[in-house]
Amino acid sequence: MTDRKKIAIVGVGLIGGSMALQLHEKKLSSRLIGVETDPVHAAKALELELVDEILPLETAIDLAEVIILAIPVDRMVNLLPVILNRVKDQIILDLGSTKSQLAEAVKHHEKRGRYCATHPMWGTEYSGPASAVKGAFENKAVIFCNTEQTDADVLDWVKGMFRKIGMRQLEMEAGAHDLHAAYVSHISHITSFALANTVLQKEKEDNAIFELASAGFESTVRLAKSNPSMWVPIFLQNKENVLDVLNEHIEQLKRFRDCIQEEKADELKNLIEEANKIRRIIR
Repeated sequence: MTDRKKIAIVGVGLIGGSMALQLHEKKLSSRLIGVETDPVHAAKALELELVDEILPLETAIDLAEVIILAIPVDRMVNLLPVILNRVKDQIILDLGSTKSQLAEAVKHHEKRGRYCATHPMWGTEYSGPASAVKGAFENKAVIFCNTEQTDADVLDWVKGMFRKIGMRQLEMEAGAHDLHAAYVSHISHITSFALANTVLQKEKEDNAIFELASAGFESTVRLAKSNPSMWVPIFLQNKENVLDVLNEHIEQLKRFRDCIQEEKADELKNLIEEANKIRRIIR
């Protein structure tokens, strides 16, 4: 059974705040410390009782037994080595969407074993502590990366924590994670941003978009409301994989364009039927 610990969450926004709710509910934390540089977010996190207190980073590191990083991945790459420099035997994990640069940044650090690289596969288009969702991670997948570099006691506690909050667990190498994340997550956001820009460029009547937008459009473009401070670093850190899948997506769009332009009904039907095969995987 995973024992209760004093836990610091660095970044009490959507992901960090939702994790705080789970830690409270599942009685995994004896004391929950928030680290938040945005004073508005800090005040909201306290108001919503997501954390017990807000403290400076250095104080939080010294007091906590577990440190959870839930900040944009560009900041994470810079901050993780700093935290490792300061810790003694604390457990550190991150909840970031890219892993290769993070793994590279600390692979030779003498305290690398105290760090566990994880990615809970959940999120919404909203941001900030007010967007935290109760039960957000239940029945979702969490990816563990490069576990052979993590100390056994760290891995045991983190796996126990995610098990208790109801997450399915997978393991893969950091590079493989970033490749698959580009295919199933990152391209979805780029497509949504691009579609929103297309509609906003072509349709000048806001009211027409509001009145005519169907559920299909709303679900496709929903991710376009996502926070750029989170997604710009993800795209740039995972540049090679994102460009690979983006170039393939552009080629697929060209095929649809050419079939419509040349009125090739049979080829267009084949493209749609090929896409229908996704039903085997996603129902």
